[in-house]
Amino acid sequence: MTALLLGVSACSFAPEHVRPPQPVPQAYATATPPGDSIADLGWRDFFREAELQRLIDLALANNRDIRVATTRLAEARAAWRIEGASLYPQLDAVGSGTRGKTLFNLPGTGAIPADVKQVSAQLSASWEIDFWGRLRNLQDAARWQYLATEEARRAVGTDLVAQVANGYLLERHYEERAALARQSIKTRVEALRILRRRYEVGSGSKLEMTQAQTLLAQAQTTLQSLEQDRAVNRNALALLVGAPVDIAPGHLSLTDVPQNLLLPVGLPSDLLTRRPDVIASEHQLRAASANIGAARAAFFPNIRLTGAYGAMSTELDGLFSDGIEAWTFTPSISLPLFNAGRLKGNLGVMRARHERAVAEYERTVQSAFRDVSDALVRRQQLQLQIRTTGELLEALRERARLAELRFDYGRSAYLEVLDAQRDLFDAEQAMVQLRRAELASIVALYASLGGGFAPSQTDFNKAPQEMDKGQIP
Repeated sequence: MTALLLGVSACSFAPEHVRPPQPVPQAYATATPPGDSIADLGWRDFFREAELQRLIDLALANNRDIRVATTRLAEARAAWRIEGASLYPQLDAVGSGTRGKTLFNLPGTGAIPADVKQVSAQLSASWEIDFWGRLRNLQDAARWQYLATEEARRAVGTDLVAQVANGYLLERHYEERAALARQSIKTRVEALRILRRRYEVGSGSKLEMTQAQTLLAQAQTTLQSLEQDRAVNRNALALLVGAPVDIAPGHLSLTDVPQNLLLPVGLPSDLLTRRPDVIASEHQLRAASANIGAARAAFFPNIRLTGAYGAMSTELDGLFSDGIEAWTFTPSISLPLFNAGRLKGNLGVMRARHERAVAEYERTVQSAFRDVSDALVRRQQLQLQIRTTGELLEALRERARLAELRFDYGRSAYLEVLDAQRDLFDAEQAMVQLRRAELASIVALYASLGGGFAPSQTDFNKAPQEMDKGQIP
């Protein structure tokens, strides 16, 4: 009989899950090298600099956003366990005691008081037989919500790794630009000393000396601005890492980025199985389908078995020896006849939520495709800009050298040297900014492909209490 009940209870009215068509092109417009996506690499294999790895480790251990995402995962896990518990019989132990006084009115004797004492103990059980799959669909919905929350936590981890990497690159960027500014200040201090001496002995003009002072002040202002921005970036990194940041000096680079920066991205379809936000959105869609099944099952009869077994006595010490045994078995069935459209309205709500989940899934896929395409375009254009700026730098260095020679031989005014050095300084600063932007585009590409952490390998058939909690690797 039990096997028959369990077999019937496997019925489900949830619509079969069909992944919506991919609403994006089948390939990225920007040509990319063939091969597996770089997102298959874990973040330790992609970011190989020891200092950056140390910062990412600290962030994953201390960041408050990760902690919030972890508590949300624990909450979703508990909700899944609650829904799963409804599938099994509920067993309770109930004990009660009563003491009072009753007056009996007997003819000829009047009112006679009598003490009333009663104690009882019983085991009660109840079980809703899930003929139509309502409870199982509710459990499935909670399970998919849990898995979506798990992917949301992975998305937080991926975003955190990218933010730390970008903060690290900004730190190196400010460090390199500040070093250029200090070198320029050192050179301009010496130039100002020479021109001031010339002015003092009458071989130079005051205009040339003030021009040198202007050039020095501009470099000093740039350095001060860089130091301010660097301090702000350090504060942002400290917030991400969850601890004070102390970064050893280094160069602006991402050491040993795999495959010599060719960075294969794979096909857009890879995003469906790699990007955590896309996977989470599909899990939400599955949860919406399960809720439709539960809403449909609510239209059908509800069958519940309840029973109790126990004993009653007037004395506690005689409850289990000479007490009165009692048992009850009460099967019941209820069929909704009239509820003013509540069940139909609930089904309409679940269908509308399912349609919204489909639209949100398609929007998430489109957003993921755009993120990858934008990162590819930015990197391609930044490479061209770096090449052009490199050629410009060579020309400006030669111009500055020739301008100094012309000034030393009295062939030109110091204004020509001033213009040449200012343009060279600006170009050097711009080159560092471009290099930082290109490396940031690599980080953005890696994150947009869903890199950082492997997709969840959760066994969907396990109950929540059988699964490990799991942590972001």
